Amino acid sequence: MPRSLSAFTLCVLIAGSLLAAGTVVGCSSPSAEPVPAPLASPSPAPAASAAPVDEPPGAIACDKAVRAVSEASLMNPGVVADITAASGTADAPVADAAQTLSTAYTRAVAAHGTDAEPDAVAAVSAAAAELVAICGDSGLETVG
Repeated sequence: MPRSLSAFTLCVLIAGSLLAAGTVVGCSSPSAEPVPAPLASPSPAPAASAAPVDEPPGAIACDKAVRAVSEASLMNPGVVADITAASGTADAPVADAAQTLSTAYTRAVAAHGTDAEPDAVAAVSAAAAELVAICGDSGLETVG
C-alpha cells in the first residue's frame, strides 16, 4: 500500500467506511454522482460512557500520581494537569498536595532554559513525592 493516498482515494475510503456504519457522507468530485442515503430504522442512542467513580475520594488522582512518578512522566505536558483535575473530588490532604504539585510544575515550566530550571524541576519531584506519600498514608496508593 502506498504511504500517501490521493485526496479522492482517501475520501472514498472514509465515505465507504462511514456508509457501512450507516452515516451519510458527501465527497465532491467532477464525476461523482450523489449517493442516496441508506434507509435506516430508528435505533436507540448509544449509552454514554460513565465517568470513572472516584471512590474513595482521591483514588483516581493518587493512581495518576503514582503512575506518573513510576513512569517518570511528571514533566510531560498534560500529566500534572491531569492529576490536578482528578484531585477535584479528593479530600483536602490529597487535593492540597495536588495543587502544590501543580504550582511547582507551573514554576518549572516558567523556569525552562534559565539557571533556576534544575531547582524548579526538583521542586516538582519533591511535590510529587509528597503527594505519593499522602496517598500512601491515606491508603490510596494503588496502581493496576
